[in-house]
Amino acid sequence: MRGGDQGVTRALAMTPNDADIVAAGRRHFSFFESLPEVTSTTVDAALVRGAQYLTPLFEYSGACAGCGETPYLRLLTQLFGDRLLVANATGCSSIYGGNLPTTPWSFNKAGRGPAWANSLFEDNAEFGLGYRVSIDKHHDQALELLAALAPGIAPALVDGLRQSPQTTAVDIEAQRTRVAALDLALRAMDDPRARQLRTLASYLVRKSVWIVGGDGWAYDIGFGGLDHVLASGRNVNLLVLDTEVYSNTGGQASKATPRAGVAKFAAGGKQGRKKDLGLMAMAYGNVFVAQVAMGASPQQTLDALREAEAYEGPSLVIAYGHCIAHGIDMRLGLQQQQLAVACGHWPLYRFRPAEQTRRHEEFVLDSAPPSIPLKAYAYNEARYRMLTSSRPAEADRLLALAQEDVNHRWLVYEDLARRWPGVARDTSRP
Repeated sequence: MRGGDQGVTRALAMTPNDADIVAAGRRHFSFFESLPEVTSTTVDAALVRGAQYLTPLFEYSGACAGCGETPYLRLLTQLFGDRLLVANATGCSSIYGGNLPTTPWSFNKAGRGPAWANSLFEDNAEFGLGYRVSIDKHHDQALELLAALAPGIAPALVDGLRQSPQTTAVDIEAQRTRVAALDLALRAMDDPRARQLRTLASYLVRKSVWIVGGDGWAYDIGFGGLDHVLASGRNVNLLVLDTEVYSNTGGQASKATPRAGVAKFAAGGKQGRKKDLGLMAMAYGNVFVAQVAMGASPQQTLDALREAEAYEGPSLVIAYGHCIAHGIDMRLGLQQQQLAVACGHWPLYRFRPAEQTRRHEEFVLDSAPPSIPLKAYAYNEARYRMLTSSRPAEADRLLALAQEDVNHRWLVYEDLARRWPGVARDTSRP
């Protein structure tokens, strides 16, 4: 240490890695590992305070400190982790998600956890659709074998396995109990069909398929596949971690990059509007669509993920991810998300397609009208601010156009909310 630093204990200070320190660390870790797991059958996972008691099955990732993407993945595993299948596009989320020889995707004390695999930019949506097709086929095969073997199984058990709604965590656990009972019954049968059904019985429990990637995948390179999957009508969920730039490969502009933002290949500021992926998906009419920002409304984020998973059809959730490439103090990432929503750059909404229980679509604006100018949000970030130094007149021109984009988009969304009214949540709640 320098003379002026004598006696100061710093946050990062080299100390001997002696046996006492290691032993204490192991004791502390063992204590936390011994805490009982809380499940969604014992807390109200529909509320933030309840969901946060659930054990996350995404931990110790290699993401940048303060990454805006990882909280969404953590929440996904808290809600659906013990029956979750993830198809992950190449990008930041695949690098910190499959950072071999370790991985942040974990499992609970019952040995259940997410099944994760990485595919390419250009085919990840199709890759995830393959999950759904395979699961559905295995499920159908299990039902066929169950019907063939039904005379040797208790009728109540067969009916329960066939007709379980599996819409809540309690339903899922009840179905798992029935599957365990089925396995015991099958073990007593000397029939090759019984042995086959034992390998397929787990598919009688509802699986949650999520196709995950960044904006470079969803808006650009993999958009054709994403569009194909949305049009398929299959029960898959797509989570887009939108940092508005190709983060993993060095900060190149994507179709998600907003007007006036500076990025590689847009050094003079992005000239055109940001692609409205959500509005395009709504045009199909049968796709659940939501736009969320955890820093602005964690409750709306939780609502959107739960509604997307419960919807029997394709779902698209677009999540705001603040990024080190934005040129911000990453400690203030959640505050910046709040500003993005407050200025109207990132409206929060949910589009619910028409179902038998409703006579029409519902478009719910979960955020209030813009209350601050775009400039109050944008000029907190170097990706906007740097242009004011190199080309101030152009910076003013582009920001004025970007403000017009915000105003126009809000009018469009307000019109949708008037045409298809739904029930909005009070976003002043935590």
